[in-house]
Amino acid sequence: MMDSVKVLIFVVDKEYYAADIIQVERILGHEMSTKLPDVPSFVDGVINYEGKILPVISLSKRFNLPESDITDETKVIVSKIHNGKIGIIVDLVSEVRDIGPEDIEQPPNVISGMSKRYIKGLIKIDNKIVIFLDISKILTDEEKELL
Repeated sequence: MMDSVKVLIFVVDKEYYAADIIQVERILGHEMSTKLPDVPSFVDGVINYEGKILPVISLSKRFNLPESDITDETKVIVSKIHNGKIGIIVDLVSEVRDIGPEDIEQPPNVISGMSKRYIKGLIKIDNKIVIFLDISKILTDEEKELL
């Protein structure tokens, strides 16, 4: 039986997603990134984060969703993956909240392939369904190597 888990809830293309707060290091305001040549399309570029180069990915492009306009609400979630860090562009950071195990359901069988790897489950909150992501698995091992 899982304990309750603290999650960060955020929005990409009008859908709600959650990530375990343990995987989140910091939330930054959006800044224009430096574009790199010849990288996968979902890599937005790199920014300077605490004196180091931080690759930034667009979650909407990664999930093949329409890309949202950058607004004042746009944020970059700095996340620890593997032995590095990435920034993840999201449209809006909503809240942090505790989720009990009874609120998390296994993803349905229609979710297959790539997305099954990084979708931990579906969370039911306030008549909404929030997609619970495992941020460390959003990128494949090959993509992590690239970055």
